[in-house]
Amino acid sequence: MTGPKVLALILAGGEGGRLDVLTQERAKPALPFAGVYRLIDFALSNCMHSGVWNVWVLQQYQPHSLTEHLANGRPWDLDRTRGGLRLLQPYLGRSESGWYKGNADAIYRNKTEIARFDPDLLLVLSADHLYKLDYGEVIGRHLDHGGAATLVTTRVPIEDASRFGTVKVDGDGLVTDFAYKPDEPDSDLVTTEVFLYSARELLATLEKLAPDDIDDNDDASLEDFGDELIPHLVEQSEAFEHRLEGYWRDVGTIESYWEAHMQLLEPEPELDLDNPGWPILSRTSGRAPARVRAGATVRESMLSSGCEVRGLVERSVLGPGVVVEAGAEIRSSVILHDAVVRSGATADRAIVDSDVEIGADARVGGGSELAVIGHGGSIRPGSQVAGGFSVDPGETDAEARRRD
Repeated sequence: MTGPKVLALILAGGEGGRLDVLTQERAKPALPFAGVYRLIDFALSNCMHSGVWNVWVLQQYQPHSLTEHLANGRPWDLDRTRGGLRLLQPYLGRSESGWYKGNADAIYRNKTEIARFDPDLLLVLSADHLYKLDYGEVIGRHLDHGGAATLVTTRVPIEDASRFGTVKVDGDGLVTDFAYKPDEPDSDLVTTEVFLYSARELLATLEKLAPDDIDDNDDASLEDFGDELIPHLVEQSEAFEHRLEGYWRDVGTIESYWEAHMQLLEPEPELDLDNPGWPILSRTSGRAPARVRAGATVRESMLSSGCEVRGLVERSVLGPGVVVEAGAEIRSSVILHDAVVRSGATADRAIVDSDVEIGADARVGGGSELAVIGHGGSIRPGSQVAGGFSVDPGETDAEARRRD
């Protein structure tokens, strides 16, 4: 007896504006994490380990960086003759065309392709969260309760709950209340942006909720799941939860992205990247091992392949090819691919994007706020970019601006 036909949709088209300069020139799902990974690797690896082999990635904003990384699905065994990885972009046409205005709208505008594939279950995933989850458990829970939707939930600090959809559930896991990004949340139980739907019921519901002029009006859309779809299913008693008890983190802000890296440096990090039973797979860089030269000091840090360190690195994460010259000091910072930190320079509580050069004796960061340098930026010798300031991609410290 075969199981249900499952189609995973990874929503990878958002602009990621809360990540400021880090997503000006790349799709958020392509943002590096922990040196050698990209954010989308977590959802893709979970699919592979869960035996979900039909995976469609919906792109929109800055798709080229993401397409290159996906490599036709090879790192996740998704380069298949039948099924496997498929990339979908917005298109122009007589119907269902136009830019995606939210995640529910993105699915509606691809409804014909989804209906043609005819899945039993639609697994809808975001591409910017860190977690490990066997989707087979979610599928089993969904089949047991028989509702139209299963919302994977987790608990967060109540002060963070306003960033998410908050839920309340009864003793059987039925979702009895849902609030989308409430100003004053009264529940710390939130959705993780992992949703499993009965596919035909979902498409029928979206059709019912869609504005009458959605195919003829560029401004008409279904927007996000939290606007109408989930509230409608909760009202109909068709939504249940599946609780995720392990590690889960949204890294959609500068602060949360930095904090997630710092958590990796704890003696026993909650997010285990070394578990051979559930590895996070990625497109590899093929670089030589990192080199720590004589006179260098490295403490509680992660160094990626191709790094060359002659200075001090303390509680920091360095991406592939990063160079830290003698006399340079890196503390509590995230340094991405091929950045160069010249002699005498310091980075303290900073995020430095790829291909950045921090000139000799320059200062980046310091204090309680983060400094962020965009891709290809340069900090002139002896200059300073204080905490709370950003430098746009390709610019110098002379154009540094205060972050909102």
